[in-house]
Amino acid sequence: MQYKDYYKILGVEKNASTDQIKRAYRKLAMKYHPDRNPGNKQAEDKFKEIHEANEVLSDPKKRARYDQLGQSYYSWQQQGGTDGTFRWEDWFSTPGSGGATRVEVGDLGDIFEEFGFSDFFTSIFGGMGGGTRRRQTTRAYPAQPLVYEQPVSISFQEAYHGTSRTFQLEGRRIEVKIPAGAKSGTKVRVSGAGPQQGGRKSDLYLVMDVKPDPHYERQGDDLHTEINLDLVTAVLGGEAVIATPSGNVLLKIPESTQNGQIFRLAGKGMPILRQPGSFGNLMVKTKVNLPRRLTTEQRRLFEQLRGKI
Repeated sequence: MQYKDYYKILGVEKNASTDQIKRAYRKLAMKYHPDRNPGNKQAEDKFKEIHEANEVLSDPKKRARYDQLGQSYYSWQQQGGTDGTFRWEDWFSTPGSGGATRVEVGDLGDIFEEFGFSDFFTSIFGGMGGGTRRRQTTRAYPAQPLVYEQPVSISFQEAYHGTSRTFQLEGRRIEVKIPAGAKSGTKVRVSGAGPQQGGRKSDLYLVMDVKPDPHYERQGDDLHTEINLDLVTAVLGGEAVIATPSGNVLLKIPESTQNGQIFRLAGKGMPILRQPGSFGNLMVKTKVNLPRRLTTEQRRLFEQLRGKI
């Protein structure tokens, strides 16, 4: 029997928290779920494997026993041991009275008629020791809802302030709130709102497509924009009015500001999704405008300046 590295299967460290394990499991379960991979035997096997890993690592008692086994197994490996010589029987659960051992096994409803764990799992946690006969029973788990996606186009201002969309679904009028800070690719889940298939409800995901804005370029939660400065303000300093999505602000321009210089306005960027009151930055790039034509007096003054620089 081969040792299974459940941490490696879920892609987490051995000191991973419960929340980290849960997030890793949900991400992988969605990726390899049979509904998303119909007829794919490899995806089905992978789904069973990550389900088994989560069953152990999400249970404190099972995880503690598994960690003890892992320490012993790796120590034995370092001493030159091989799979065929490891004493697995030392880790089999002790059978209870009555001769048979009950093993709870997850069932995925319509997907698998019988979803069994591996011999490794049932040996360590199910009580195979001493040649005891094992009887397997099943427990129903709810099948994962089907998923449908619907693209939704919103403006830059709607993405900044938040908005909503109204849908008619099976005679019901549903208003869905789109949070401030949404970006292209952001998904808003409407539980059970998708079409039914085989009597099962499905979730509807609204996938945001944020239209570009002519004044701002978005990079993550930061916004980038440009301002035009006249030569005098760039050389001597002054103030410039900066338009932000939440209103105009005054930016102090220091003397000798260079063309292409960037000023950072903290907290004047996009709202940070699911972090109320938090905002990115607004990066303001200067564009110094040189006069195209000089008057006689302007030329005379520049000639005087040239001799003094």
